[in-house]
Amino acid sequence: MGRIEPAPRMPVRPLCSLVVALLASGGLTAQEPVTAIRTARVLDGTGRTIPNAVVIVRGSRIAAVGPNVAIPPGARVYDLARFTLLPGLIDAHAHLAWHFNPQGRYHAGNDGETEFEGALAIAGNAITTLRAGITTVQSLGSAEDKVLRAAIARGDVPGPRLLTSLVPLTERSDAETLRRLVRERKEQGADVIKLFASRSIRDGGAQTMTDEQLTAACGEAKAVGLRAVVHAHSAESMRAATLAGCSQIEHGVFASPEVLALMAERRVAFDPQMCLVFRNYLENRARYQGIGNYNDSGFASMERALPIVAKAFQKAIATPGLDVVFGTDAVAGAHGRNVEELICRVREAGQRPMDAIVSATSLGAKVIGLADSLGTVAPGKLADLIAVDGDPSRDIEALRRVRFVMKEAKVYRNDR
Repeated sequence: MGRIEPAPRMPVRPLCSLVVALLASGGLTAQEPVTAIRTARVLDGTGRTIPNAVVIVRGSRIAAVGPNVAIPPGARVYDLARFTLLPGLIDAHAHLAWHFNPQGRYHAGNDGETEFEGALAIAGNAITTLRAGITTVQSLGSAEDKVLRAAIARGDVPGPRLLTSLVPLTERSDAETLRRLVRERKEQGADVIKLFASRSIRDGGAQTMTDEQLTAACGEAKAVGLRAVVHAHSAESMRAATLAGCSQIEHGVFASPEVLALMAERRVAFDPQMCLVFRNYLENRARYQGIGNYNDSGFASMERALPIVAKAFQKAIATPGLDVVFGTDAVAGAHGRNVEELICRVREAGQRPMDAIVSATSLGAKVIGLADSLGTVAPGKLADLIAVDGDPSRDIEALRRVRFVMKEAKVYRNDR
């Protein structure tokens, strides 16, 4: 018998090139990780409940959801059969960069805090917020957000998906300068434009930006493809922002039925705060006292505002067609307590629990422009999912009991 010659070996580089070419052409399929989640019920973010559901996640997205979904062989299974699964919550207004310094005081500038100490505090806020079930945050008003957003996106810091306005714009710029600043924010990487159209509630909340300034800023934002979110307390400033074509109004302590109806007509979203931010300031008064307008008069204004904001919120949810989203204005001391705002809306203002959940999921995603990928438990959406102990559609307090947090299929909390 003749000698059998070994088969020629393909050089390594051409072999690697062949594999890459086959993957690119679909000749081979890179296997995506598959995860299955069993749960007592799914609140899908639109107001629908799916009992005894299984959710299949393939790669970073939801592939299937339903009561009779088969679990693929080899899938990683999370048994959450005692819990309720719902979309990751979306907070449309927070300030992740706001924190207390090592002395326990609100960090507002030159107070001896080192850059490293500040970075650790901000990262801590992001982690705490994510673990509380908030998987997306619109952070309105800090230059530090840009670095934090990048660190979260890279996976260096656990935290919610972050949209930021960077530094906000105020009445101190004329109309033409505001247009230029909007373009600059776009170039700097802002996801949204933040405007101050009124004073703080601690200073009475009167309109500060002129109608011309608002029209210039909001018009330019629209021209460059950005939404414009406006701080406005008085009915006058809310009306001006609405007529200027701005996208979303924050706070609105002195909202009138007329201006709320105008907002609904013009499709301007409303993000009021009812309790968390005010109570947080009052609970942490010693940590803020004496810094800027955090003085006796300012704290008295916030105390007086509490019953007013409850009535404003009730008027808002009674306004046909008005999109009322979930936003906390979470500042130092409030991070990780975000759901207290939803609980307050239900317990003290009479909002239906399921409506509160929708405001923090599908409606929030729609208003911030991410409805294609977030806000509902549905095939094709990113796997941002949380599980809570109890059924928040019946008992909103269940949102305090977060047991599982997944963002884009990566698990950040699993306390089963």
